[in-house]
Order: sequence, then structure tokens, then C-alpha cells
Amino acid sequence: MTSIAIVGAGPQLGLAIARTFGSQGFDVALISRNREKLDGLVGTLTAEGINAAVFAADVLNRDALTQALKDATAQFGGIDVLEYSPNSGLDSTFLSTPADTDPSHVQQELEFQLYGAIAATQAVLPAMREAGTGTLLFTTGARSANPQPPTANINAAGAALRNWAINLHKELDGTGIQAAHIGIDATIGTPTFYGQPRVTADRISPLYWELHTTHRNQPERIFRA
Repeated sequence: MTSIAIVGAGPQLGLAIARTFGSQGFDVALISRNREKLDGLVGTLTAEGINAAVFAADVLNRDALTQALKDATAQFGGIDVLEYSPNSGLDSTFLSTPADTDPSHVQQELEFQLYGAIAATQAVLPAMREAGTGTLLFTTGARSANPQPPTANINAAGAALRNWAINLHKELDGTGIQAAHIGIDATIGTPTFYGQPRVTADRISPLYWELHTTHRNQPERIFRA
């Protein structure tokens, strides 16, 4: 069986990605810090005939994140696809403009976006190298490539993750392992944010399947509504 681990799984994009891969026969490992919410997602997916399981972990706790991925690997016999897209939510995220940014404002976002992605990758990449196949997908807002002043600290950390993911794609060229960045230039399931269009997650999730299957040579896709 094939499997996907979705780090930062939630009821919008995470659920849509789970459905996209699950409908193709993938087992689904859902990872985030809120076990109760994940249990609800597993119930939804199970009702749709998709085999899914919960592995609770906070991406800010790298040891717990690594253990969750190890547990998912043990349960499903391996992780074929890693998707990383944690989202703390704008209601709980501090925002700063470039001139008002303190290093601590960026550090928190780096811990959340870049360092968590690196830890997750380190947990699954060795087995992918041994197998000679695998897919690593990393999600940010599109402002990681086109920053805007109101969200400077988030954009800076997202840009760091984007840079690292694209560089990883270059390093893994020829190994059978795909690494790619997805930038989303839209707001999913919430009121529009600074003029971004609002979309449903099921319009975005096919990009992930394409990067895993037919577009493995691409290091990046930007979704624009």
C-alpha cells in the first residue's frame, strides 16, 4: 500500500489533500497538535472509504513530530508522500511590517515553517533514498515569492522554506525523489485576506497529485484563483 503523511492537517486544505490521495488508494496519516479535530477528520475520511489514522504532534516540538512520522511509517509500512502545510491561523499569528519587524517575530515563523519542514523531511527522506522513490511537498502562501508589507515576518519565513524546498528539488534530481514547493495565492475557506480571492480547497489539492505523478520535474507550482 502507498501512504501520505499530511503535517498540519486540518479541515480545509489538509482534508482536501487527504481526499485527493485517499481516492487513489493511499493510506493517510494526519498529523497536527489537536487530536480531537484529527479524530473528526478520520471519521469523515473513513465514511468515504479512505483509510486514515491520527498521529498527534506539534511541529514546534521536533522530537514529537519525528516520532509521529516514525509511528505512521510503522503503521502503514512506509511514507511515500510527505506534505507539510501547518497553519497557526491569522487570528493567533503576530504580523509585522518590514520596518517594524523584530528578529523574534521572524524566529517564531521560522520555527513553525522552515525548521518543522526540515525535521519532517529528515524523518522520512532516508527511507525514500533507500527505496529510490518518494515525494516531498511543502506549502506556503504565494507571498513567499511576492512579499507584501503587512505580513513581512510570515513572508520572510515562507521565503526561506520556499528557497530550501526548491534547492532540495535540485539536490534530489536523478534520485527518483520529488521535492516541490506550492505557493497559494488565495484564501481558503475564510474571508479574503488583503484582497486575495477566496477559494475552496478542492480546487487546490489536484496540484499536489500532479506534482506527485505527472509533474515530478517541476520544483514549484503557484496556485492563482
